[in-house]
Amino acid sequence: MIGDDYKIIKDETKDGVRHITAVPSKIVCSTKIDFDIIDNKISNLVYTRGCNGNLKAMGRLLEGMPLQYVVSTLYSVHCHDKGTSCSDQLARIIKSLQF
Repeated sequence: MIGDDYKIIKDETKDGVRHITAVPSKIVCSTKIDFDIIDNKISNLVYTRGCNGNLKAMGRLLEGMPLQYVVSTLYSVHCHDKGTSCSDQLARIIKSLQF
């Protein structure tokens, strides 16, 4: 499927905080997504590259939101005709995790 070529490069848990670092699909503008999972909620979401203001705003809006909410809200959000987006990549990455 288009956009499923993301790669999780770090998945570690320390002191109850699961930290994820992923490289999204090459067809989106962002080059890295970092976030923490605390009690099945997203925290500290940071994108590298991409639409800086929009992605910072998304991090603030999603802070503390349940993972299932993030997936159901952002999955299938497309940018132009790419079949995915930076936000969709986050949803796909989260959906692939065991939580």
